[in-house]
Amino acid sequence: MRTINLGLSGLAVPVIAVGCMRINGIGKSEAARFVKTSLDLGAYFFDHADVYGGGTCEEIFAEAIGMNSSVREKILLQTKCGIRPGVAFDFSKDHILKSVDGSLRRLKTDYLDVLLLHRPDALVEPEEAAEAFGVLHSAGKVRNFGVSNQQPMQIRLLQKYVRQPIVANQLQLSITNANMISQGLHVNMLDDGAVNRDGLILDFCRLNDITVQPWSPFQYGFFEGVFLGNKKFPGLNEKIDEIAKKYSVSNITIAMAWLLRHPARFQPVTGTMNPERLADCVKAAEITLTREDWYEIYLSAGNILP
Repeated sequence: MRTINLGLSGLAVPVIAVGCMRINGIGKSEAARFVKTSLDLGAYFFDHADVYGGGTCEEIFAEAIGMNSSVREKILLQTKCGIRPGVAFDFSKDHILKSVDGSLRRLKTDYLDVLLLHRPDALVEPEEAAEAFGVLHSAGKVRNFGVSNQQPMQIRLLQKYVRQPIVANQLQLSITNANMISQGLHVNMLDDGAVNRDGLILDFCRLNDITVQPWSPFQYGFFEGVFLGNKKFPGLNEKIDEIAKKYSVSNITIAMAWLLRHPARFQPVTGTMNPERLADCVKAAEITLTREDWYEIYLSAGNILP
């Protein structure tokens, strides 16, 4: 699979990241098959979080891949921390350090290639987060750092104290959840599309060499379901199917190729545990939609050109 640079990390990473949030929903043999398929496809960048399955997803992954030093050299691991489910978001130094140690233990590795701070913490003290990053980096436990679901000023605040570059920002983005793209087309307009809901995070990340990692690339709303094959989106599915036929690929491939066509060089995070669907996602790396294809899909989702 082709690669992109992950922010200013110096890492060349597969353009598709493999999300492991649902790996605890399949059996051991299925998990092993899925991981093997990922590697065979050249999808060796795996995304985790300490809260996925209460930590069990990291454990299951480590077992499924047969983690050892030889295996570890061939893959890239990213995990996230900062969510205490039902309690708080926590970017305190103690919580970050404790979370990373837990993830390292469950993943059976000595280091993470990337650590992301999950949902923004309203009580964040950036000095503490910076101290935690420094400790983890110096100890060799974490090589690169990023954030998830953060807007420009939250990142700026963190950057004021953190010495390491912020290399990634994981954000919800799909054809049907494309506000960060559409608001850039509604400049100086009075319609709803012109409302700045995220501080122009897409432009900010591009200007600051921060890789955007779209999560839920096939979802609409907030985990309301997938738009592919959904009767709620007849025009969109008709157009995607039409373009899929043109390229002789699946609708999954075209929906992923739509994200990859954007010049921001996104690294979408898949959510499927189906090896065949993952293969369809990876195939998108071989396709470059035309400008006309991209805009036709954009418009068929109900977006407008002002």
